[in-house]
Formats: sequence, C-alpha cells, structure tokens
Amino acid sequence: MQEIDKSISIDGRDIQLKVGLLAPQAGGSVLVSSGDTAVLVTATRSSGREGIDFLPLLVDYEERLYAAGRIPGGFLRREGRPPERATLTSRLIDRPMRPLFPQWIRDDIQIVATTISMDEDVPPDVLAATGASIAVLLAELPFYGPMAAVRVGLVGDDFIINPTYAEIEAGDLDLIVAGSPDGVIMVEAGANQLPEQDIIEAIDFGYEVVRDLIQAQLDLVEELGLKRPTEPAPVVDETLESFLSDRATAPIQAVLKQFEQTKAERDDKLDSIKAEIAEEIKALEEDNAVRVAVSENKKALGKSFKNLTKKLMRAQILEEGMRVDGRKLDQVRKITCQTGILPKRVHGTGLFQRGLTQVLSITTLGTPGDAQMMDDLHPSDDKKYLHHYNFPPYSVGETRPMRSPGRREIGHGALAERALIPVLPSQEDFPYIIRVVSEVLSSNGSTSMGSVCGSTLSLMDAGVPITQPVSGAAMGLIREGDEVRILTDIQGIEDFLGDMDFKVAGTDSGITALQMDMKITGLPMAVISDAINQARPARLHILEKMLEAIDKPRVEVSPYAPRLLTMQINPDQIGMVIGPGGKQIKAITEKTGAKVDIQDDGIVTISAIDSDKAKQAQKMIEGITHVAEAGNVYMGKVTRVIPIGAFVEFMPGKEGMVHISQLADYRVNKVEDEVNVDDEVLVKVREIDNRGRVNLTRLGIHPDEAEKAKSAAGVAE
Repeated sequence: MQEIDKSISIDGRDIQLKVGLLAPQAGGSVLVSSGDTAVLVTATRSSGREGIDFLPLLVDYEERLYAAGRIPGGFLRREGRPPERATLTSRLIDRPMRPLFPQWIRDDIQIVATTISMDEDVPPDVLAATGASIAVLLAELPFYGPMAAVRVGLVGDDFIINPTYAEIEAGDLDLIVAGSPDGVIMVEAGANQLPEQDIIEAIDFGYEVVRDLIQAQLDLVEELGLKRPTEPAPVVDETLESFLSDRATAPIQAVLKQFEQTKAERDDKLDSIKAEIAEEIKALEEDNAVRVAVSENKKALGKSFKNLTKKLMRAQILEEGMRVDGRKLDQVRKITCQTGILPKRVHGTGLFQRGLTQVLSITTLGTPGDAQMMDDLHPSDDKKYLHHYNFPPYSVGETRPMRSPGRREIGHGALAERALIPVLPSQEDFPYIIRVVSEVLSSNGSTSMGSVCGSTLSLMDAGVPITQPVSGAAMGLIREGDEVRILTDIQGIEDFLGDMDFKVAGTDSGITALQMDMKITGLPMAVISDAINQARPARLHILEKMLEAIDKPRVEVSPYAPRLLTMQINPDQIGMVIGPGGKQIKAITEKTGAKVDIQDDGIVTISAIDSDKAKQAQKMIEGITHVAEAGNVYMGKVTRVIPIGAFVEFMPGKEGMVHISQLADYRVNKVEDEVNVDDEVLVKVREIDNRGRVNLTRLGIHPDEAEKAKSAAGVAE
C-alpha cells in the first residue's frame, strides 16, 4: 500500500494519520498520533474455525513503557500482564467496534493497538479507538462504520475536545463519545455531579466532532480506492423458522405474560417448550426439511428458538407496553437495603438488592502505605481509592472455573469507582486509603449499578464522610424501525435481548458516571437525551430506599480500623526520622507497634489500632524533629549517669548532658547524690555546641517556666 500522511484538525489540535509505513503484513495498519503520543493500530482477519457460531472479535490494547522513556520494574524488566488501565482501554475500543461488524461473520478478527510514544498531554485511548476503525477500513473488512471517538472535558463553562491530562484533572467532566454514521454508539463518562442537561450537551458537542472524524475516514477510503465490502450473509433456512413460529409462538407468549413467575420458573418453562419442539422434530420423517436442518446443525434449534423468543418479547413491549415481569416501562423493581450485616472487624458493609440482583459491598480502610502503585503510562502513579468487583458463577446459578478477574469484572469495578470518586472526602480530611469490594451474590441485570448503591451504603457504614450518597440505574432500549421504547431498570433478559445498556449513576445533585453500550449501529441524540432524563427519577427513587437504611455516614469508624494521625515535618528532617538504614523508624515501630508513612512533602501519617500507640509514635517523631533552643525548659528523664554528669532525655529520642556542676547551686561531690536513672527532672537548655550536642542545666529555671514544662509533660503522658 502506498504511504500516505494525513492531518486532521480537531478543535485546534491536529491528529496525524500515517498509512502504509508500518506493519505491512497486517490486514490494515495506521499510526495515529497527536502531540508526542503515537498509537500503532492494526486489524487482521484469518479463516474461521469450525463450529464457531458467534463473531470471534478480539481487541487488545498494549502499552510499552519505552513510550514514556521508562524501563519496567520487577525481576524480569519487561511488560507482563496488562495493567488495569490497559484492560479498560481494550474494552473502550471493543465496545463501539463490535456492533459495527455484521453478526454473521465467523472469521477471526483481531485488532491490536500499541502505544509506542506518549507525552503527558495527550491520552492515547481515543486515538486508539479511532485508529481501530481506520485499520478495519484499510483491511477492507465488512464493517458498518466508520467509527470515531473523542474525549470531551469541561473546564469552567467551556467544553474542550480531547483535553490534556491536566485539563481533565482540573475539569468537572471526563466524557468519551464514540459514534458511527447512524449516531452515538458508546458513551463513557465520569462527572462531578453535573446536571443531566450539561451531560446531554456534552455528548452532542462531542458527536459533532465525531462526524468530522468519520468524514475524514471516508475521504481516506476514497483517496486510497479501498473497497467497502458487503459480503452476503449466510442464507437462513426459513423452513425451521416457520415451523417454530407455527408451534412455539403461542406457548412462548403465554410464558412471557405470566408476570408473577420468577426468572428460574420462566427459564424452565421456555426450556420445556423447546424440548417439546425438539421431540416433535425427532418424530418427523427422516427426509423432512426441518429434521434435516436440525440434524445438520446441532445449534440451529436453540438459535432459532432464541430469535423467536426475542422477537415476541420485544413485540410485547412495543405493542402492549408490558415487560416480562409485568412492570411498566419506567418502573423500578422492588428494592431492599441493609448495612452492618458483617462483624465490625469488617470495617463497613452494605447489602443492596433490586429484584433478583443482589450485591454485597465491603469497605476496608487502610494506611497511606496501602495506596496502589500504578505501573503504566498514565501520569498519576498511585490510587487512593480502589473498587473491585467480583462476579462468581453461582450468582447466575452456573458452574465454571474461577480465575483472575476478567475484562468485564475490571470494567464494572472501574465504573463503580468512577461513580463514587466525586463524593469521597479529601485526603486532608480523611487520610485513609479506601478499598471497596463488591461481591455479586445474585445477578439478574445491572450488577454494576447495584455495586454503586451497595458501596454507598458500605462507605457510610464504615464512617467514610462522603459528601452525598450515590445511586445508579441501568436503562434499556427496544427499537424496531421508527418505534422506540426506553426501559428503566432492565433485568437480564431485557439486557440480553434488547438493543442498549445505558448505566447512569449520580447523586440528587447530578450525574457522576455514565456508560452506554449498543447492540445496534447508533442512536440519535433525541433518544439518548430521553434515556438520560428518564434515568433521573429512577435514581432518586433508589436513593430514597437507600437512605431508609442509613441516612448519613457513621460518626466513628470501626474499632478495628487503624487510627490515623497526621503531622507535618520539615522535608529536610525526613532523613532524621528514617535514620541510617531505616534504624530510627524501625525503632519507633517496634516500640509503639504503630506504622509510619512519610511523604516527600514531609506529611507523616501514623497508624495504629490503638490510638494511644499512635500518639506515642507521634511524640517520638516530634522529639526527633524538635529543634532545641537555648533557654527552653523541659521535664525530662535521666537515662544514664557518668562521673562527670547525667544524660537526660528531654524529648523522645533527644538527649542532653547535665554537667555535675550544673546539677545544683552548691558543690556536688557525686552525681548519684542528686539524680539517678529514671528520675524525672526539670532541665533547661544551656547551650548547643558546634557539633549539635545539647548541654543542659538545672540552674536558673524560673517557676513559671517550670510549671509550663510540667504541664506539657502531663499532657503528653
């Protein structure tokens, strides 16, 4: 392919495309760059595997630390398992691309995006997403694109396209919009409690730029003379479809209208209908077309039965406005909430149940040393709030091997994390590191929003002073032609057989997180606007139920949570507190049992289960960093006695010597005649010599100074 360099100007910032230079054996490849950030994106197709009955699309995002001029840590000194943010970026690319491939494709398709250069201004994720569309077009794959993605920030009152990391940090919105020629196809956002209308305007603002990027891709396709293949879909044998429609339509409709049944009961009845149809097919003549179709493709009956069920469920919603559980389109399932259901050794718990979806969220409070260090290309190097989501197989009544968290679990945890970050207290007000784990105990739709709700309950139960509680709801969509129905609080079957999963989380003041995914090729802004507005009363209804369980954070944290004290020392004194080889800080820990964390700016955080131990460690650090001055008076303790005087610890870790001549205002023949080890004595700093040694005296101490020193010592004790 000929080499082409193309530049696209977006809101005053250029995106460069380089085609035909790199990865010549890939089906299609493009180098997408902006500033000093560059992402190589490839798309490759290989022959399908026998027995595959789904779209085998694989999307991988890779980060190379050389992109930022860094060498990986660890023993191997090379990149290993993808960091969490890389996994989230893989999902970010996959989610808008997957609906744009014809579902009849059975060939393996792999998209690989690799960040090979990166600055601290331009995030690579939206470049990678847009590059994925370009690579697929270059590979001449069947595709309903182009697709493009942009990030929208909000700084002050102004929307910004593709903001820098600094602008994202300073702003109130971090929103990614992906779209196709048919409309918006994916939204991912974190927001600082913004009103619904601001979010709608931001999505619309971003999609306008997406359309420009789509046109640039179409221009590139025309310039290169690329084909837009429209491979014919496999011919569907309508004989089986007609047979099923005649015999199963009425029984399936009857099951879908039994609104009081449970999910398990409905599934069992549908399985029974399918089994009866299968037995009927077996009784047909061997040369019957229906029997032949089923015998030649073992999955044909199941697939056709699913398609018929989907068609009938959607028709019931569109034509009658009734859902499979009897709810109205905007109705939320029954909600129950509880807190504190586990012993207080667990710092905080919240149990949230909506219908058959049940999530138990557990909060753990840790010390600054528990912050997660991030080894990726993102400028921030640690996380002080961690949200993890687990989805065990028993939650859907299944069995499967349990491995490390998958992409879906990582993505749902990140969504809940994003929803809660805007309401967390500052580190200055609440210096704990916070980890929340959401255990999905039962799943029937929108477990991620259940995690948001359960985690809000858990945080308040743990005594975390969140500024406002957060709730969330998942919206769905059924669309047939021009007919559209938006569903509030979708359950599993509506997610599985519907066209949209739109999760909205926020407080009563505004939205904190959004995530929208499609199974169709795009939606107009009017429908998206309606979905966002319809989610608000659902969120507020859920929030009201949550506040009945706990209406504000508990005043105190669990007695088993660490007690934290913070203090500020001069950064030049950090070495004094640590000591040679960590000797000093180890001594503090061994003596008090407290854990000490010191930041580069001199902020010291002391943690211990017993607050008295934390105060003891604080006093020792104050002693180490205290700068004694001539004339200061202290209540100290004699630590050693030698013939010429006595050593007195006048501050924790600080000693001075009282010469025998300074023990009394008369001649002292023997030190032990005046003081002994462990005696408490009043001393005054006489001088500090040029080697930093402190010389003390017991003479010339004014009564007021003595009283003040005794009082201070009494408070410290």
